[in-house]
Amino acid sequence: MSAVNAVADAAVLDLRGVHFRRNGRPILHDVSFTVRAGERWALLGPNGAGKSTILGFCGAQTHPSGGTVDVLGHRIGRVDLQALRQRIGHVNPRHPLGSPLTATQVVLTGLTGTIETPMRWAPSDEEIARAHAVLDEVGLVGRREASWFTMSQGERGRTLIARSLVAAPDLLLLDEPTTGLDVAAREQFLETVDALAQRDPGLTSILVTHHLEELPETTTHALVISDGAIIASGEVDRVLTGETISEAFAHPIEVAKDRGRWSARALRREAVGG
Repeated sequence: MSAVNAVADAAVLDLRGVHFRRNGRPILHDVSFTVRAGERWALLGPNGAGKSTILGFCGAQTHPSGGTVDVLGHRIGRVDLQALRQRIGHVNPRHPLGSPLTATQVVLTGLTGTIETPMRWAPSDEEIARAHAVLDEVGLVGRREASWFTMSQGERGRTLIARSLVAAPDLLLLDEPTTGLDVAAREQFLETVDALAQRDPGLTSILVTHHLEELPETTTHALVISDGAIIASGEVDRVLTGETISEAFAHPIEVAKDRGRWSARALRREAVGG
């Protein structure tokens, strides 16, 4: 195998026989899947299915109760998690910022791994230039000095993408990133995500959502989970079927794809009954 092929085949995430219990209650059952470099996964399922728990493993935040989790080539439980987290970008629309930081200052906290700017920390000129560059990449030219409190939800979402990218992560996690966005802001956000995939095809990502309409066109793989168990995983066109989504959400659902975008709608009773 050539060096190029070896990199492309590298496992960024590898979960094997993972079980997880919280306060004695089973949350995940025998979860196994592998994410390779450059793949862009969607993680779908109803509320309480276990999506957030799986994302916690991917972000090196959670230890499994059983099985193994390897993140970026390191086994959870045998590695310094803080150092590992520095290689992972995380976009969370519920970013709990309490200060009126500018867009540039928010992005710079991606270098310190904090929510607020640390006391007695000052960025270098090179770090500021890097923050400006990623803000420009996500379409926020001219908004570098905008206050977090005056930004629209869409601008905040793109700022958080820039924050996650400024440290050049090997893995990007997007946790229900379109929460709270109107239709226009959602579409702008998804265009930004698709543009990132075109700009950096080697960047691996996992996006968590409940809604097929929120999947970027560049999604390559999907994992569908329900009641803590995997319903299906693999290439997105094979996984996202009416049968799979209906089973996961325990309701008859029709799945369609048009010009690269997915949609889902409930089947009428007469259609279900034939």
